Amino acid sequence: MTGLLTPGTLTGPARQPHAPDPGPSVREGAGQRVRRSARFLLRRPGLVLSLVLLALVLVSAFFPGVFTSQDPLAGVPRDKLQGPGAGHLFGTDQLGRDLFSRVVHGSSLSLRATVLAVAVGLVGGSLTGLLAGYLGGWVDAVLMRGADVLLSIPNLLLSMAVVTALGFGTVNVAIAVGITSVAGFARIMRSEVLRVRGAVYVEAARASGARWYSVLVRRVLPNASGPVLVYAAVDFGAVVLQVSSLSFLGYGATPPAPEWGALVSGGRDYLATAWWLTALPGLTIAATVLAANRISRALDGEDRKTP
Repeated sequence: MTGLLTPGTLTGPARQPHAPDPGPSVREGAGQRVRRSARFLLRRPGLVLSLVLLALVLVSAFFPGVFTSQDPLAGVPRDKLQGPGAGHLFGTDQLGRDLFSRVVHGSSLSLRATVLAVAVGLVGGSLTGLLAGYLGGWVDAVLMRGADVLLSIPNLLLSMAVVTALGFGTVNVAIAVGITSVAGFARIMRSEVLRVRGAVYVEAARASGARWYSVLVRRVLPNASGPVLVYAAVDFGAVVLQVSSLSFLGYGATPPAPEWGALVSGGRDYLATAWWLTALPGLTIAATVLAANRISRALDGEDRKTP
């Protein structure tokens, strides 16, 4: 009996070996990711500048008071047509209104219209492409022929026709621009659905007796939405330009609302004497579009293809 006893049995139960502490390795992995991201950004100063610029524009759109406390609609007649300087960073317009405050507050109207337009195109196009790619047959034929008709009409001309039918205003401009982008989203979503619907997990869900709309929402949509979301980022810059173009033509908000396109249009009569009225809002639009395009290239993976 005593021969069966061991020191471990006399001193208590044997100690279980401790599991290795994963903390340092996890922290090391997180640190490597941070360093990799930092190296990625340091090699691309243009991307960093674009991120900072777009962040500032978005902040100005939702919190304009961070950048200026001046009223964009109140003018001082004695200060009219002053050039850019310390008192007025972007100068003043023909009514003595501070142009910088008008550009900052105008970002709210322009970017909110842009976000609404992208949302309309994303939702409408995704739903169209999802049904066309999954159901196929006559549904696919009818929906895609409708998308082809939209693609055959120039975007600006189509948006002008839609906003004329709906009526002028920022919201109607956003809806019109969103309708013009439905076809692009629909084609991308359809191609992804055609790729995903033959996957093993989709076939298994069908074989288990799941209803077609359950398979569509729970299996197909999550695995086909990635490229569509990237396209939404790519389309953002083009939508900013299109919304500003319609505002420039007078389809946007009623004056004196400071939309970006309307600011550029309002300064045309003063190009010879007050170049800043058109140039500075125009440069703001151009910088925003270029920054959005640069970020969308990074999201699309183009930067990762280059050393």
